[in-house]
Amino acid sequence: MSTTTHAPIGVLLTNLGTPDAPTASALRRYLGEFLWDPRVVEAPRPLWWLVLHGVILRTRPRRSAEAYRQIWTDEGSPLLNITRRQAEAVRRYVAERTGRPIPVAVGMRYGNPSIEAGLAELERAGAEKIAVLPLYPQYSATTTASTYDAIGAALARRRRVPDLRVIRDYHDHPGYLDALAASIAEHWHVYGPGDMLLFSFHGIPKQYVQRGDPYPVQCANTARGVADRLGLERGQWKVTFQSRFGPQQWLKPYTDATLQRLARNGTGRVDLICPGFAADCLETLEENNIGNRDLFLKAGGESFHYIPCLNERPDHIAALGELVLRELQGWLAPPEPAANDDVFGVGRH
Repeated sequence: MSTTTHAPIGVLLTNLGTPDAPTASALRRYLGEFLWDPRVVEAPRPLWWLVLHGVILRTRPRRSAEAYRQIWTDEGSPLLNITRRQAEAVRRYVAERTGRPIPVAVGMRYGNPSIEAGLAELERAGAEKIAVLPLYPQYSATTTASTYDAIGAALARRRRVPDLRVIRDYHDHPGYLDALAASIAEHWHVYGPGDMLLFSFHGIPKQYVQRGDPYPVQCANTARGVADRLGLERGQWKVTFQSRFGPQQWLKPYTDATLQRLARNGTGRVDLICPGFAADCLETLEENNIGNRDLFLKAGGESFHYIPCLNERPDHIAALGELVLRELQGWLAPPEPAANDDVFGVGRH
């Protein structure tokens, strides 16, 4: 089979980002970039600048650094290291199915390596056509649309821009839903099922949804698709939202409040999974598996089981790989006929 293409191809996997180190100074830089994004905080810029630099960045970096230190590894940031391993696994998956070594780079929306750095890496590899996979299964303006913004800003500084395709979301992709269901079923095979399964998604302000963000609908569709695969009744699972920030109302029900209420009402064991996170990170490892676990147990719960993100599971990599291959359709040249075949595939005699 020929491995030629119409033009060199590259793939960029993106995620939210991570500080360079679990220190207050590194968190100050990271949070300053993250919280200044108008997609993340929709507030008048002059007022928000004063709040951000006058209050938040004076206090929050120290607390966030303490949280990051609880999950930091000898290799560094869990999110970055897992994403890099995902990229390498997707590269192998795509290569096996296309017969060519298509480069796969990593770019973080905030922090390092940046989206611009990822695009530059693919540019150096000669890529003229780039498929971008933001690792956000459910679309939100705060995540996926912000990725579009960063890509646009990076390309605005280039004279020659690549042909570009961006995967908007994959909240109902069968392979993704199958992988989630399989990860839960495997956990239950070892430990048995709990009394309640929580699907905890990252929250967004309620007013963002009122302005048209489809995020909570896609979260509900994901959870329902997984529950259906597991044969669960409606009372056996719930969708909740975590990681709220600031005084305004965010999507409800809140994960922490739900866990406390379940414990007080006699729910002995809760199983919790975070389908909106493609890789384990601060919000899953520290906020849920440490902080929310503690809340549930202190409120009277008996057992809290955190089911890890899909990370580098082979079925997850296959789902991501198939999403990429779908976007590459039309970019990969059809195989050339063998020397002893005519153009219709009929052997010459």
